Formats: sequence, C-alpha cells, structure tokens
Amino acid sequence: MSTALTASEKGKKEEEKQSGTYEAGCHCGYIKFSVTLSPPLPEYKVLNCNCSACTHLGYLLVYPKAKDVVWHNNGRERCASYRFNTKVKDQMFCPKCGASLGIDFEGWTKEHTYGFSVRTFYGIDLDELNYKKLDGRTKVEPAQDLSGHIWDEEKQELK
Repeated sequence: MSTALTASEKGKKEEEKQSGTYEAGCHCGYIKFSVTLSPPLPEYKVLNCNCSACTHLGYLLVYPKAKDVVWHNNGRERCASYRFNTKVKDQMFCPKCGASLGIDFEGWTKEHTYGFSVRTFYGIDLDELNYKKLDGRTKVEPAQDLSGHIWDEEKQELK
C-alpha cells in the first residue's frame, strides 16, 4: 500500500495549510460570523479603496466565497442593508449598533462572494496587514464621488 500523495492531494494539503479562520462581527455582538481566508492574514492582500462607499463606511475588504463564511445565530438574517448605485449589492450593517460589516455580492458575482471589512475581525492588528490600494473613485463605475448624492430630498427617498 502506497503512502505517497498525488499532486492533487499535495495541492489540497498545501491549500489547507495556507488558510486562516477568523471570528468576526459587529461592535455589540448581535451579528457574528466566521471567515476562512486563503491565504491567511497577513499574507492576504486587503483592499483599501477610496470610493465613496469604502471611504464613508470604513471598509478594508477581503473577499471570501460564501462557502467560506459561517454565520452564527442567523447573523446574515439579522443584518440590515443599504443599496445604492446599482441597487444589487447589499451593504450590510448591524441594526443595533450601526457597525458596517461589508458587502454581499450574491447575484453580482458568478460564485456567491462577500466583501467583509477586516475591521470587523476580532483581535486583528490593522497595522500588521498588507494592503492593495484601489482608486475606486475614478476606476469603479460610475467613476465619481457619490458622497452626499444618494438621497433625494424632494422625494424623501434614496435615488
């Protein structure tokens, strides 16, 4: 009986070694979840975008697949959401403490993916992470600063 690993098995073992699972949630604890990232922090490049949403909501994003996220105590259902621009992606936040959690890309990406702010990860030192900058203000459609232009004062609703 051979104990040698196939290339596929070696790849799986290597992938298992190069991931990390992190507990996360809002400030008050009403919403909690676990996220598995590959590669793990700090090797994972965290997105630091300057678009109006990331800037105002405080996002520093990582992008796990939905299969790599475990919501605790119906955490996803507990999230409040805000949609703007395309009206397709949920900007998730806690309805109790107001903490911004991230973005649900369900229906927007081929495979269901989240964009979670590492600011929601418990026990993470943001100064030890590696960042990738994105000029979302000029590169993400619509390429403009939407800050303060989502609310229609006359109609008293979101545009």
